[in-house]
Amino acid sequence: MLKQRITTALVLLALLLPALFYPRFEAFAAITLLLIAAGAWEWGRLNGLPQAAALALGAACVLLCGLAWAVGLLESALPLLWLCTGSAWVLASAWLLHAGAPGWLRLPRALRCLVGLCALCVAWLAVAQARVLGINFLLSVLLLVWMADIAAYFAGRAFGTRFIQRKLAPSISPGKSWEGVVGGMLGVLLMAAVWVWADAALQASVPSFYTRLVTKGWAYTGLALVFMVAMSVAGDLVESLIKRAAGAKDSSGLLPGHGGVLDRVDALLPALPLALMLSIL
Repeated sequence: MLKQRITTALVLLALLLPALFYPRFEAFAAITLLLIAAGAWEWGRLNGLPQAAALALGAACVLLCGLAWAVGLLESALPLLWLCTGSAWVLASAWLLHAGAPGWLRLPRALRCLVGLCALCVAWLAVAQARVLGINFLLSVLLLVWMADIAAYFAGRAFGTRFIQRKLAPSISPGKSWEGVVGGMLGVLLMAAVWVWADAALQASVPSFYTRLVTKGWAYTGLALVFMVAMSVAGDLVESLIKRAAGAKDSSGLLPGHGGVLDRVDALLPALPLALMLSIL
């Protein structure tokens, strides 16, 4: 399993890193579009679509994202879209985590598929637009989510349930604890402070997400980052809930040793649009 995980990670890095650092954004946008389309196929399968219909959902994702690309949305400021998307994620995740898997399954299948398709298309538009804004900005958002996950893991292992005697969401993801969430928030706040200092010291030509936030004050920055970590956790929990509703351990087996695409991008689905909302508005 470890060998598979390492091999898959190396293959993904070999594809993504050259595209990420290519001077133009098109290569990165194209590769991430293929990954998001695979995520749309996984979403269809998790929601009970037959193979052909799930493939059609993936094709619809490519079509919609390609249309957005063709009309120039990747290089356009879209504050209303990010505001609506961020609000929708907050409200929908709150309802879904309260209703649980039974509440999700009560929704019509067509609606469930449409919600997933919209979330994936907007997430792709957000990651592509973040690359247009600059590599420093995009990496700062990606590493926010990864730092939150890593710091949460080590905080959870270090402190367990010593201070808070219950898990975060035991019926959805038994491994997550409140200690982990707090540890993730502290890790992100520390990383943000270091990143802002590095941007200033290196006179970064492209400001990071954190440097953009700091222009509105440190209090706003701290609240925004805590909110971002909370929503990345919500994205993770929502995907776990949907897998439980489908009776699946992983979203697919497309990434050997890692599960599926959705297993790797679940926390990014709300975080990317919200980062643009917080930094652009």
